[in-house]
This record gives sequence, C-alpha cells and structure tokens, in this order.
Amino acid sequence: MNYPNGKRPRKGTSSQPATRNGFGNRGMTLEDDINATNQYYLDTDKAVIHKKPVPVQIVNVNYPKRSAAVINEAYFKQASTTDYNGLYRSRYIDFEAKETRNKTSFPLANIHEHQVKHMEAIVRHGGICFLIIRFAVHQETYFFQAEKLFPYWHDKLRGGKKSVSYQTVKNEGSLIPFGYQARVDYLSIIDKLYS
Repeated sequence: MNYPNGKRPRKGTSSQPATRNGFGNRGMTLEDDINATNQYYLDTDKAVIHKKPVPVQIVNVNYPKRSAAVINEAYFKQASTTDYNGLYRSRYIDFEAKETRNKTSFPLANIHEHQVKHMEAIVRHGGICFLIIRFAVHQETYFFQAEKLFPYWHDKLRGGKKSVSYQTVKNEGSLIPFGYQARVDYLSIIDKLYS
C-alpha cells in the first residue's frame, strides 16, 4: 500500500477512467476513481482528503534479500472505520465508498455496525459524513448523506429491509458528475448541500 493515498498498483490497469459518459469501463474501480479525484483536489489545493491506511499487525516477514522483503503473515489490528477522511473549507470530511453490481438495491450488508457508529459520531460532532455508492450496472455514482442512511440501518436492525433500493438512493442521494480530472467530483455535491 502506498501511503497516503492507499492506492495499490495493479498490473494491466489502464489509466483511463471508468465512466458512463463515453469513456467506457477500462478496468478502473470506484476506489481508483476516488483516489485520482483526491489527488487532483490535493494538487489543486482544493482539499486534503486521503484514504485511511488499514491498521495491520505484521507477524512474519521473509527477507530473501534486503530489497525484496515478503510479508508472509499479517492480521488486522482492529476494525477499520470508514475509507476516507480529510478537510475541505475548514470542515471535517469522512466517507465510505461502496460499489455494487446489484441492479435494484444497495445491500446494507456492505456496511458494518462499527462503521455506522463511527459515522453517527462524526455527524454528532458536526463533520460532513456520507457514502459514495456506485451502481456498476447503471454506471452511476451517488453521494448519499450518512443522515439518510441511519434510518434504513436502524430499520434493518429491527427486522426491516436489508437493503436500500436503487430508486431510493437515486431519489434521496445526489448523482455525482463524472469529470476527467475530478472523476468522482463529490466536492461539487458538498458545495450544493452544505454551503
């Protein structure tokens, strides 16, 4: 993992963005698009937002030679919270990114209870917290405020639906515009919702 953006180099990955606007899916994932967007925000001094490193305890490393260390065994130290955090216009930003191939809904199984508790704390303390949800089949990416997620999550815990319908995300969320440099321009949505 290359800190601070958390982007892992992958063989055979094209540098072209995955989009719904004529660029076509060329192997990019939502995480790749967000990392590229965050780098653009950083390069243009618009915001400072990074992927959080996953806390890992390395247990066993093989050193065949100094320049070629191989981690043989490692464990997660603790459950991670959300994927990204940082600052934008003096506001704390914290969000989780999820991609689904489901056509009709976003499964709440994609979110964990400790993540929801973390998001609730962020909102309670005045931060801007949200999900970025990509419906791969529809080639659409949405900004979904954490405050809108909470009722669906708590309903699920009471035995309700185990997903949020695609139509609900479409109606209650905000479609994120695709751009060449800011591939997932979520700051444009924050400007509309929080200015």
